Amino acid sequence: MLTAAIPKRPSSYRWFVLALATLAQTGGCFLVQGLGALGPALQAAFGLDAAQVGLTMSAAQTTPIVGLPIAGLLLDRFSERLIVGLGAAMVAAALFAAAQAESYLDILSWLVVASIGYCTVQPGGGKVVAAWFASDTRGLAMGIRQAGLPLGAALAALILPVVAAQQGWRAAFELGAGAALTSGLLFAFLYRPPPDPLPARKRCENLWRERIDEIAPRLPRIALPGAALVCVQFCMTVYLPLDLRDRFGIPVETGVKLLFAAQFAGAFARIILALWSDRSARGRFFPLAVSMGAILLGLAAYLFAPGAPLWAVALLAIWLGFFGFGWYGPWIALVSEAAPKGAIGFMIGLAMAINQICVVLAPPAFGALRDATGTYAWGWSALIAALALALWGSWRKEGL
Repeated sequence: MLTAAIPKRPSSYRWFVLALATLAQTGGCFLVQGLGALGPALQAAFGLDAAQVGLTMSAAQTTPIVGLPIAGLLLDRFSERLIVGLGAAMVAAALFAAAQAESYLDILSWLVVASIGYCTVQPGGGKVVAAWFASDTRGLAMGIRQAGLPLGAALAALILPVVAAQQGWRAAFELGAGAALTSGLLFAFLYRPPPDPLPARKRCENLWRERIDEIAPRLPRIALPGAALVCVQFCMTVYLPLDLRDRFGIPVETGVKLLFAAQFAGAFARIILALWSDRSARGRFFPLAVSMGAILLGLAAYLFAPGAPLWAVALLAIWLGFFGFGWYGPWIALVSEAAPKGAIGFMIGLAMAINQICVVLAPPAFGALRDATGTYAWGWSALIAALALALWGSWRKEGL
């Protein structure tokens, strides 16, 4: 007598894998994403203007423009343990060398080296989650893992300025190196691949062209909102404390605390918005559109907030952090599901590389606009315009 096959239950080990991937994300981005919190300390130590403060973030994010797709290809072919572990070790070594630097240019150079290793952490964790989690829980899992980025940045905003004030900016860089190395080694030693791994793509002579041909039609619906939203995220990360000081008259120490609150709200939002994308009757894209609209409202209110009570400014910061950092959870789930079979790593890497162009260009451009006009208000206005155009284009394409 034949009996119906019993569905295979998902392994509980996947939650441990998710914890490892989230830890690797948090440790790897702790200092790289926390450079905004160190901006005032570096500005005081080297006499930097606003554009130069933005260049520190650009230096830490330059290599991934090319490196993320390459890392994605390597992840589609080799062990995630090897690629992510080696990347974390490179981040740690470069940050430790930057801590010994004697000039601003030396710091920029070592941050570029750190960005090479950092290329492996984002697509590596994304592929791990895609391999271990089915589509009905993948958005939630992606959101939890991606919460590691604003969580690492929030912890950096809380910890790094205190370390810099008490022991100097060099000690802050050394702490960032230790966080990257510890989290990366834990992932490398403890991670195990799933029993049913993702399908691998056969070798071919024109691998890059084949992958691009497959992915190109799928990119526009995720690239446009991703580019606009990441500009907002990184300009907030780098300049919020400085703008609160210059336009609002709020002390840097308080501004850094507000940045921490915004990033912590964003970490929470990445889980909430990603869970919503799993359940949304209108698809994964709808939470992105809502986030874009909410950010537009928040930025418009922020432009006119100088003179408002501190509690109102804090609420605005939390609102902008919730949506301005939280959008990434549903976005990365959308990216992974748009990938062709056997090309998830490359798809995630390529989509992130497009975002990286904006990450590299937006902060120094935002700072240069402030240096030219004497106010950050024009920069926020430019972001509002870019985001409004992206929302309008997405609305038409998706038919929301």
